[in-house]
Amino acid sequence: MNKPKIVLDTNVLLVSISSKSQYHWIFQTLLSGRYDLFVSNDILTEYEEIIGLKYNSVVAEHTIKTLLLLPNVYMTTVYYHWQLIGQDPDDNKFADCAITANTDYLVTQDKHFNVLKQLSFPEVNVISVQELKMRIEPGSQRSP
Repeated sequence: MNKPKIVLDTNVLLVSISSKSQYHWIFQTLLSGRYDLFVSNDILTEYEEIIGLKYNSVVAEHTIKTLLLLPNVYMTTVYYHWQLIGQDPDDNKFADCAITANTDYLVTQDKHFNVLKQLSFPEVNVISVQELKMRIEPGSQRSP
């Protein structure tokens, strides 16, 4: 079975970094190579900015360096901007990356992405953290 190809919204990565978080399994399964993560320069910039604000610049820098060194993290160059998310246009970078990289899932807890579920083209499979857990760890119980 092929590893899932995933784009993580910043809110998902952010809550997965701390070893004290109930969502740390997301970061751990990334580190162990259980899925492939696709990012763009815009996504990495947002990751670094938000992690720096919520934690500090050292945590942000180490997180970005870790991502760039992992063999299952792939840089994606986005050439076309679909502008599919009108409520929060800043979220479009994640949809554009998911479309460009032809990922299996875009993982988010942000309701602005729900508009993507209504599109037949381009197809973007938006899932929640709980759905990700069921796909990566079959047989696992839904977590809050």
